[in-house]
Amino acid sequence: MLGVVLTACLFGLSGDVTWGDQRSVASGSERIDQLVAARLEALEIPSSPVCSDEVFLRRVYLDVTGTLPTPVEVRDFLRDRNPHKRRDVIDALLARPAFADYWAMKWCDLLRVKSEFPSNLWPNAVQAYHRWIRSALAENMPYDRFARDLLTSSGSNFRVAPVNFYRAMNPRTPEKIAEVTALTFLGTRTSGWSESRRDGLAGFFSQVAYKGTAEWKEQIVYFDPTADRPDRLVLPDGTAPTVAADQDPREVFADWLTDPAHDAFARCAVNRVWFWLLGRGIIHPCDDIRPGNPPSNPELLNFLAAELVSHDYDLRHVYRVILNSRTYQRSSEVLPGNAHDRAHFSRAYVRQLDAEVLIDAICQITETTEEYSSRIPEPFTFIPEHTWSIALTDGSITSPFLETFGRPPRDTGYASERKSHPSAAQQLHLLNSTHILKKIYFGPGLRKLLAWSGGDGDKAVRILYAAILSRAPTAAELRTAKDYARTSGLEPGEAALDLAWALMNTKEFFLRH
Repeated sequence: MLGVVLTACLFGLSGDVTWGDQRSVASGSERIDQLVAARLEALEIPSSPVCSDEVFLRRVYLDVTGTLPTPVEVRDFLRDRNPHKRRDVIDALLARPAFADYWAMKWCDLLRVKSEFPSNLWPNAVQAYHRWIRSALAENMPYDRFARDLLTSSGSNFRVAPVNFYRAMNPRTPEKIAEVTALTFLGTRTSGWSESRRDGLAGFFSQVAYKGTAEWKEQIVYFDPTADRPDRLVLPDGTAPTVAADQDPREVFADWLTDPAHDAFARCAVNRVWFWLLGRGIIHPCDDIRPGNPPSNPELLNFLAAELVSHDYDLRHVYRVILNSRTYQRSSEVLPGNAHDRAHFSRAYVRQLDAEVLIDAICQITETTEEYSSRIPEPFTFIPEHTWSIALTDGSITSPFLETFGRPPRDTGYASERKSHPSAAQQLHLLNSTHILKKIYFGPGLRKLLAWSGGDGDKAVRILYAAILSRAPTAAELRTAKDYARTSGLEPGEAALDLAWALMNTKEFFLRH
């Protein structure tokens, strides 16, 4: 696995990035920084400086692709004197297949893509649904079209993948569909709505029907004009549109939702992307948008929503604008005046790596693979040997590591399902499990890395630091490693593997900073 990555093409600009795009991105990034700076100035909160190249490279790889940079990529980036190298690596990462893999994982969490209870999609439908989501991200499908396809499609759950939006919930009732729709596309929890408001939205989905076919587990989702429909349908903004008797009300709702005149849809989308990239939403939690939970920076949220709409719902443009901003690239270094800031983005907020990202990083470094399991028997849970965890299609396919490190069960679609706080079980697993020991001492990856050193102890230490922490060791760290190798009584290679294990147990490794 590592060998393939090491020989990959590095930092080439994706073909669809034009000079005009770059100017638009630069202008948008500058506006983000102005709005954040104005808010911080008003609150008298100082901002931390921009992070180092080493920190930036590791952070952007993890945030955009869910993978670590290789030692070669670290070396080449640090040697590069191009003043636009950060912009260039952002563009290159957004064009990588791993971008679609990682962000499909995030959307599958939100859309509850899993074979088993409570979604009960079944493996064939899960495969089709995941493939469609990933393709939409890889092809940069406009977000309004993405939402419309999910909301208005009809057909077989195996052949028209977006219809699985109406199946990945339990129970499959108009009320539940309304609840899931509001959470997914408006970031709103209908539990706080009045009963009449909930019923008004549910009416748009009262004619969604399901029927089986002769093919096992296939189901057709369709609009049934003969089903009962409430006399009055009410949109979330309180308006009651006129819907013809033979008209699919889902189309009416989708028209309203994606109409640029209503900014709730765009605000929810950019707030969720901001949360995914920076660790905290401008409205937080990102799926609890309501009048009583205002944004920490309303002007920033409004700007990002307008940016999405004005660029034809191009989410990748929003990624670029955020990633190129100084706000995103700030250090996590705490200053005396911003130590208590948890909401205004004066510094980068440290957070734990996703479970899938962490095990993929360990496997990438050690060139090992993982084993997964599910209650659904083979062949449905067959996973090709070198599949990364971020590319798993089914939330029902898991492993002890993923469960220990907080991978969400995909039961509700809430962001809080993913557990991001360290636990004693996690620390013990990294420090003392045969699972990690075997990867380090019996996997070929670290020994291949050490072979590059040609027996040079200092070079071996530098290679390990680059592979595991994406940076060079400090002079003190280099001395400590050399002292250990000299006094441990171990062969140089074994002492180096001990160093690798120690580095994988540092906060710097399993935290995003």
